[in-house]
Amino acid sequence: MTARNDDEQGAPRPGRGPADRPSGPTGAAAWLRDLRMGARFTVAGGREGLLRAVLTALAVGLGVAVLAIAASVPTLLDERDRRAAARQVDAPLEFEQPGHEPRRSGSTLVYRDAGTDFRDKKVGGALLRPEGDGAPVPPGVTDLPRPGEMVVSPALGRLLGSEAGKLLRERLPYKTVGTIAPAGLIGPSELFFYAGDGRLAPGDGAVRIDRFGDDVPGLPTDGELVVLIALGCVILLLPVGVFISAAVRFGGEGRDRRLAALRLVGADGATARRIAAGEALCGALLGLLAGAGIFLFARRFATHVTVRDVTLFPSDVTPSPAPAALIAVLVPVLTVVVTLSALRRVAIEPLGVVRGAPTRRRRLWWRLLIPAVGLALLVPGTVVTVRSPFYGPVEAALVAAGAALLLIGVAAVLPWLVEACVARLRGGPLPWQLATRRLQAGSGTAARAVSGITVAVAGAIAVQMVLSGMQSGHNRPGGSVASWSHVKASYRPGTPEEIVAYTKAFKATPGVQDAVAFVEQYANVPGKRHDVTTVHVADCSVLRTLARIGSCRDGDVFVAQEKGGDVPTAGRFPPGTALEMDGFERAKERGTPAYRWTVPASARIVETLPGPTGDHQFGVLATPSAIDTRAIPDARTTVLARVDPEDREDSVERFRNTAAAIDPGMRVWRLGGVVKENHLAAVEEGLTIGAVCVLALIAVSMLVGTLEQLRERRRALSVLVACGTSRATIGWSVLWQTAVPVALGMALAVGFGLGLGRLLLALLGERVRDWFAFVPLIGAGAGMIVLVTVACLPALWRLTRPEGLRTE
Repeated sequence: MTARNDDEQGAPRPGRGPADRPSGPTGAAAWLRDLRMGARFTVAGGREGLLRAVLTALAVGLGVAVLAIAASVPTLLDERDRRAAARQVDAPLEFEQPGHEPRRSGSTLVYRDAGTDFRDKKVGGALLRPEGDGAPVPPGVTDLPRPGEMVVSPALGRLLGSEAGKLLRERLPYKTVGTIAPAGLIGPSELFFYAGDGRLAPGDGAVRIDRFGDDVPGLPTDGELVVLIALGCVILLLPVGVFISAAVRFGGEGRDRRLAALRLVGADGATARRIAAGEALCGALLGLLAGAGIFLFARRFATHVTVRDVTLFPSDVTPSPAPAALIAVLVPVLTVVVTLSALRRVAIEPLGVVRGAPTRRRRLWWRLLIPAVGLALLVPGTVVTVRSPFYGPVEAALVAAGAALLLIGVAAVLPWLVEACVARLRGGPLPWQLATRRLQAGSGTAARAVSGITVAVAGAIAVQMVLSGMQSGHNRPGGSVASWSHVKASYRPGTPEEIVAYTKAFKATPGVQDAVAFVEQYANVPGKRHDVTTVHVADCSVLRTLARIGSCRDGDVFVAQEKGGDVPTAGRFPPGTALEMDGFERAKERGTPAYRWTVPASARIVETLPGPTGDHQFGVLATPSAIDTRAIPDARTTVLARVDPEDREDSVERFRNTAAAIDPGMRVWRLGGVVKENHLAAVEEGLTIGAVCVLALIAVSMLVGTLEQLRERRRALSVLVACGTSRATIGWSVLWQTAVPVALGMALAVGFGLGLGRLLLALLGERVRDWFAFVPLIGAGAGMIVLVTVACLPALWRLTRPEGLRTE
């Protein structure tokens, strides 16, 4: 006994001495140990653990893929702009200041734009004539084409080789000798060519260059486009964050059992939470890898996405380094934060996991502060509209930030709104009471799941309203179907003989019913810049198609007044009026003197007639010897024609073929109809595709949230079924439990979306043209409710079996 007592006396007593000090790591080392252990549980947790890891990785991977695509937009635009600038030449366009033209040498090239349209699609191209062996070669081309030869883009080559390109082949009578490489194209579907022309000389649109590539910086992004892109980013990316936060909640039941076992063997609550965060972190890291794979697979289909009438090269869809690094860091951090936040109100005990804690009433003031700041940024901007000359990058950024804050405010206000509304619900059928009591017990999870769709719908409503208003401002005036048969062409000023020859050539073109050609230019009264009219020059036969001129001989002048027209031409420009024609900025910069001319006192006032396109050419009508067209700066020959409405598609192309035969530089427009601006169509198409993806992600996140709630309530549901409650009643309760937050979210989204759309249209100086843009979106939300409920029914039947009453 003495020896034993001595041993006992020599042993350290509990609570004193080094034996009771913690021997494990602390601080950051403890975090690393616990996170690593959680990752081991995920990977080595058997079939259930692997299945949970795969589901989490796929869910997070979908969100990461969407974020990666969004992060690729800057690179995509930069690469397109870089290739476009690499083939650009320092050649002034009409109305622009001319650039410096080099002297002729062995390293110069004569260049002329020869773009055209085919079936209302842009066909870019240029005519080239090298002036020496050292002439520059455009990007994507190995050797310059010889006279009569051309190199084409792959898409143009396929079109020319098909039956659909028969009329275009007549317009491009060159032999194809090569293909333009991707370095010389904006996109794989671009229609582009370079052709050799041995007769090309500087002048009349042709310029001499010594290199390809434009050093002029790109034009600043349109303020309207900035606002739309900002809205799109918030609509697409904010719901993705909600989805990722829901994805890391997969497999909560198995995790709860593991955490309880860890507490049983001695781990404290903080350690258990860190291990749970490690499991989520492992799933997020696997999700990053899955997201990279999904992104690489999805970008292979970039050639099927059209932006500004041009498809994308898959290599262009590459995330910028900074956003890619941010995604790689933020997604794992977000998963850890979400997991720890979800466990704040969870008591992890050795015998199980108990969820729930006293709920505090949500405060509204700070939630309203977010949209209030957004309104403060947007409302002052209505004074200086987007189209105002005083609108710049700073204003665009403020509008974009205000719109983003308003949409974020939707997600912030929704949890309070759901809590406040369900607290007042009383009575009703049994399924309704089960649903409302469940929401009253805890509506936070349901509100979080619905917040994504609320933001998406609110933003989509605003964007739809803005696009409707912007398209009305940018589109050409609508006309009848017959107006699509009207065509206009423009070319350098022609001689009287040339004009007669042009008219005969166009009238002889199959499908052209009528055509008229004349030289025209704007003219104003000296000192009165707002008194502007048009001077038309042509022979008597042409002028008779424009007005009732009666007798006519060369040298006569007429003042044409449209009967009942809004412009009093005869009163503002009577015979004897002095006119001045100074051309556009291009003529002023090169020092071309203004042409002064006086309407002869002998000029007669006549009544206009509708021309081939149905328009009245009011103004001054002059015969060739009455005015010197060669001295008029920037005068143009205009051709107006009407083609056969029954065969207008081919007739328009034959008209373009005739214009190209006269000169490839003749520009042709198709009049009438409504044509959408390219950048607006691209934004609308991109938002539509993104909205489909976001709605799919939101549906999955709502499904995850609903399944999580059913799992937590499995014992209570089993008791209800055991007591005689039908499964149909419980199924309807699940439907109402999902429908109530969605309905409140839709109402909030409609209010915020209509308000935001109205504010943005005020910035654009447009009125609201579609107050009911939200109706299809409401239908989509209702469809999601049904889909989520139906998808939950199998799990509901399984959870309500009698085995759910077992306990240990």
